[in-house]
Amino acid sequence: MGSESHDPDTTSDDVDAEELASRAVEGVVNAAQDIGSFIRSQREAAEVSLRQLAERAGVSNPYLSQIERGLRKPSADVLAQIAKGLRVSAEVLYVRAGILEERAASPVRDALLADSQISERQKQMLLEIYESFRKENGSVETTA
Repeated sequence: MGSESHDPDTTSDDVDAEELASRAVEGVVNAAQDIGSFIRSQREAAEVSLRQLAERAGVSNPYLSQIERGLRKPSADVLAQIAKGLRVSAEVLYVRAGILEERAASPVRDALLADSQISERQKQMLLEIYESFRKENGSVETTA
């Protein structure tokens, strides 16, 4: 009886796929709104106008406004530029945007991130090298 209203062309796999796709889109929208509101709060805390931050970051006013309102999800490069304009670590924005996973604090990572003598790109490269050494040594310890 309940099968009379069931669409024979729709399988449970189709419904699951549609639901997963819907959740993925919702996740992207939420991430965009989250990073946008975080950028806005950081900008306001630094007492920087939208126009000033856009100029510092090298992006247009309308684009930055769309990011802050959650209408656009910025690329990693744009986030790095915004981080530089806000004088915060790009890693903080990457984590908020869901690009990087938040990692446990470490004195080496903290020192690298605090160093103002190297660029954000150099910091990321050094952190990747450091993490690869840690993983390599960790896997050696577990297999030995």
